[in-house]
Amino acid sequence: WIFSSPLAPEFTSAYFINKNIHPRNKLQNLSAGGNRLGQAQNKSPKAGNKNTPQPDPLPLLPRSLKHVKLDSNWFTSVPPQICNPNLTRLEKLDMSFNSLAALPASIGQLVALVEVNLDSNQLPSLPDEIGKLKKLKSLSLRNNEIKVSSTNFSSKNPQPLPHSLFTDTAVVDLNLEGNNLTNTQLNLFEGFPKFLERREQIKTKGIYGGALTNLSVCGLD
Repeated sequence: WIFSSPLAPEFTSAYFINKNIHPRNKLQNLSAGGNRLGQAQNKSPKAGNKNTPQPDPLPLLPRSLKHVKLDSNWFTSVPPQICNPNLTRLEKLDMSFNSLAALPASIGQLVALVEVNLDSNQLPSLPDEIGKLKKLKSLSLRNNEIKVSSTNFSSKNPQPLPHSLFTDTAVVDLNLEGNNLTNTQLNLFEGFPKFLERREQIKTKGIYGGALTNLSVCGLD
């Protein structure tokens, strides 16, 4: 495996990363996009080996990691190796183009996150714990399943993007393009005015990773 740059072509069909990454390794960048991580291996079981468990797609990751790129794989959930409180230096996470149906509450343990890309998954909502990511500035959720039937939010009809995202993080770049959500609905979300106020203050400034992509409507009509 080549861990600090995109994988070489011969590794682009891998089902798992072998466990030769020692937890004390000083690895900073893990790029494993475009593989089959998270996909079950459909191998014909050998005699006496029918109950052999599938290997974990990821090993225990070193705490030195700053950037993790796992886009275009087969994950249906975020691996526990990612939402590890020991990853205190992880700043960028890319799990776009997977099949994530939920984001775990443990995402709140990744307190150094600044930029997260979850485009093209199946996420209907985010957990309240997203608000624990105090340094988060850029969050892309394009082409997910975020929608509301009514903006009269309650315990039975919770807000899909929690107020903590808008009030407790530093998010200024939020992309929601491709979700079944309108700009009018978004403006009725609790906490959203605080988000707009924060963006207004940095209109003429750049942010982590570059300029803002859409200052007015977060990619929504």
